[in-house]
Amino acid sequence: MSYTKHRSDESVEDYLETILLLQKKMGQVRSIDIAHELEYSKPSVSVAMKNLREKEYITVTDNGYITLTESGKQRAESVLERHTILSDWLMSIGVSKETAQADACRIEHDLSEESFEAIKRACR
Repeated sequence: MSYTKHRSDESVEDYLETILLLQKKMGQVRSIDIAHELEYSKPSVSVAMKNLREKEYITVTDNGYITLTESGKQRAESVLERHTILSDWLMSIGVSKETAQADACRIEHDLSEESFEAIKRACR
């Protein structure tokens, strides 16, 4: 059985991961912070935030502060775990930090749960 995520799922995951990381770093997050972090245009981020609100992954206050919902936080933490473990694993086998992080970002979306769990076990 093959599994490939749709590009829009990857985009959702990238935004959620970014929001989580920014919240950890800054506390409160606005769309402009996400735009700066990802180097995306403000209108692109605005459309993405609307999509995330509709999927109930985030809430946005009247002042524009973005907060992950419980389901958004769970998905973001899952993506961050994949990214971190894959980056660390790639660096442990000799890949440079920059390349490992970039490759982990691509791999995290498409790697099967079975393969990810095997890598996780191997890294312990």
